[in-house]
Amino acid sequence: MEELPEEEKPGIPAWVVTFADLMSLLMCFFVLLLSFSEIDAAKFKQIAGELSKAFGVQREVPALEIPMGTSPVFDKFSPGRPEPTPLDEVRQTTTEQAPNIETNNAQATIDSQISSLVDAQVQADKARLETVLAGEIASGRIQLLQDKKRIIIRVAERGSFRSGSAKLTYEFEGVLIRLADVFRKIPGQISVEGHTDSVPVTGGNFATNWDLSATRAATVANALLEVSGIDPTRLVVKGYAATHPIAGNETAEERAKNRRVEIIVDLSESLAGQAEKWRARLQKSGDEGRKPAQSGQSETAQAPVSSSDGVDIISW
Repeated sequence: MEELPEEEKPGIPAWVVTFADLMSLLMCFFVLLLSFSEIDAAKFKQIAGELSKAFGVQREVPALEIPMGTSPVFDKFSPGRPEPTPLDEVRQTTTEQAPNIETNNAQATIDSQISSLVDAQVQADKARLETVLAGEIASGRIQLLQDKKRIIIRVAERGSFRSGSAKLTYEFEGVLIRLADVFRKIPGQISVEGHTDSVPVTGGNFATNWDLSATRAATVANALLEVSGIDPTRLVVKGYAATHPIAGNETAEERAKNRRVEIIVDLSESLAGQAEKWRARLQKSGDEGRKPAQSGQSETAQAPVSSSDGVDIISW
């Protein structure tokens, strides 16, 4: 009777042996790489030299640093700590040295240029008046002052009226004729103000200093209207009596300083309108300067800014 073959028992697959050998070889390979990571410099240089000769490398390249088995990533960099950055985070910061954030630099530049143009216009108008009143200013009968955008022509009593009278002197009539010619070229409101000292009026045609100061201011305004044809809406007449002194009222010299007529040219409103025109020109010039230049045109537009009577104040 024949024996039955033994039942085949399940065992390890055949590919496991090959896989184990391959893993052992890979482990040995990495162990060798690790052992080579720290090498002797002299032996490496000797081996490198022999290899260069064996492979036909003829030139000598000096080795400044011996390569080591370390990664430069760990030497130069370190892992950073991530921080949350929400969308509503304020990213603009200021410092104590510069607490204001600079925005709209172009607008700030235009504002600075407008301010310079306004100052230049006031100085130009004042220079015209200085030229016309040069003789009276030198003699001390008239003072020419500036208060921001106002030009003040201060006329002493001895240069305009006789004591206690509201009748213009012949010399002052000639001054008003010359001033009227300039006022036609200078825009702005013209205010004529009369001032007296604190000594009460006795006799004559005026009951009080209020009457005298107001009448003198009205006389000057009427003279300007007659000789120049100035728009009456530009004129304002004021009488202050002794309420706005510029000196004391103790001595005759001080009282003489308080007896005066002031012609004030206020350029605020006219310069405000002129400033808007200058601003429009500057903005247009800046916009054209930022556009690409076309053939036959310069890269920046140039538009001179002129004063009210056609005199150029500034050009760029």
